[in-house]
Amino acid sequence: MIEMRSQLLAARAAALFASDLPAGSRPSATVVEAAIARSVRSCGGTRGCAAALAAAYGDYPETAVARMRWARSVVQGVYEPSLSPSPGMALAA
Repeated sequence: MIEMRSQLLAARAAALFASDLPAGSRPSATVVEAAIARSVRSCGGTRGCAAALAAAYGDYPETAVARMRWARSVVQGVYEPSLSPSPGMALAA
């Protein structure tokens, strides 16, 4: 069960990474869900989102790391708020 939840969070983060939302933004749950759905549709599924993520790491690793950190943080905040750091805590680099 934990493995499946972890995979779902990773897929959502990859889709959010591939979205047009700006990194660093703090979108609402509704905006996050809509952005994930748009990315999954436009990328042709979750595998397409993962491919966009991989391409970004290959082409722009210096910005991809920060964007993925943001995407994972936002997804955790929306789907598993008990695991998210408090707003005042800095994320580990």
